Amino acid sequence: MIEVKVPELAESITEGTIVRWLVDVGSPVNQGDDIAEIETDKVNIQISAEHSGVLKEIEKGVDETVEVGEVIALLDESTDAGAAASSPAPAAQKAKPEGTETEKTQDKPAAKPAPKTVPDPVASSGGAGRKLASPAARKLAREKGIDLNALQTSDPLGRVRVEDISRQTAAPQPAKPAQTASEAAAPPEDPAKPVERIKMSRRRQTIARRLVAVQHEAAMLTTFNEVDLTAVMAIRKRRKEAFIKEHDVKLGFMSFFTKAVVGALKSFPLLNAEIDGTDLLVKKYYDIGIAVATDQGLVVPVVRDADKTTFAEIEKAIRDLATRARSNKLTLGDLQGGTFTITNGGTFGSLMSTPIINAPQVGILGMHGIKKRPVAVSTPEGEKVEIRPMMYIALSYDHRIVDGSEAVQFLVKVKNLLEDPETLLLEG
Repeated sequence: MIEVKVPELAESITEGTIVRWLVDVGSPVNQGDDIAEIETDKVNIQISAEHSGVLKEIEKGVDETVEVGEVIALLDESTDAGAAASSPAPAAQKAKPEGTETEKTQDKPAAKPAPKTVPDPVASSGGAGRKLASPAARKLAREKGIDLNALQTSDPLGRVRVEDISRQTAAPQPAKPAQTASEAAAPPEDPAKPVERIKMSRRRQTIARRLVAVQHEAAMLTTFNEVDLTAVMAIRKRRKEAFIKEHDVKLGFMSFFTKAVVGALKSFPLLNAEIDGTDLLVKKYYDIGIAVATDQGLVVPVVRDADKTTFAEIEKAIRDLATRARSNKLTLGDLQGGTFTITNGGTFGSLMSTPIINAPQVGILGMHGIKKRPVAVSTPEGEKVEIRPMMYIALSYDHRIVDGSEAVQFLVKVKNLLEDPETLLLEG
């Protein structure tokens, strides 16, 4: 029997949650086949079989947390594994050569197990002294703190099932400890006011934990400005058809903002740094994270070397990363090593917001919705009011290493580059 274990996931990831099993118990498995999907703090990872055989038993069910190196299933790689059933059975008899009908009849009584007490449920479920149990029963026993080895079962094979645990829990139990403050404060259920309880995914829990940690650990401040996107929109309109024809991708706003951010980071390098103990790591490269909203939560894949890539290459990279993010195809490498982040709440209609820093970075730029507003414009003939496409932009920064004056000037630099986009060719 081969143990299927959780492999090394990444340097910073030690555990995950089983999202689904891709193979049923009793199904044949070839070496290299994906048999389970595990959700980590960052991406979903498929667990592959290292041997061929039959999936004999699932040790960890869906929604269970597993650690690196932990056994999650048992694989039977014996030659007759293809005949294995989906539930454990007594040891199979050795195959006999075909003979006369009389010989076959004589074999039949030997195939019947002799009447006896419950067999010792040991190695076939994962190790000596470990009781046979279905995955659902193991999960329920863990939740209720029940020792499977001490549990009486009515199954002739000694296998513990969910109903055995249910009978155990139905018996008189020791008095429960006093309720916690949160439990005591919970209002009683009211049938007229139904409530659905949904368990947070591992990724959502991680997002919540990291965002709260940033609020506690960083001295985060936000500064705002507004950008007149008349020139950018004129370029996009003028170059739209030719750009798609030449590069097979649309010329969007993100490439302009990415290049503007790179130009501003070159002028204010502390916003491209991170804190390491008592040192500052000022990065001389520009890997820009682009926040992408998915059904599982926000992820921030990274566009590498944004200072060395063209507008078309940036647009293609963002399109590819966003597509893979929404289909759970991102790798850990896609999410690691960003130096600065851009998030665009404007795609959902946001007019203004305060983005939260993506630690260990020290700065994040928030884009918002484009709204046509009357603004004062200077012309050779004098001041006049025009309707312009305007966007509020926000910079959240870590005040521990970035002063307010630098943050304000950084945002002004981004504004100036976008309002005069030709300079992006020189400074972006």
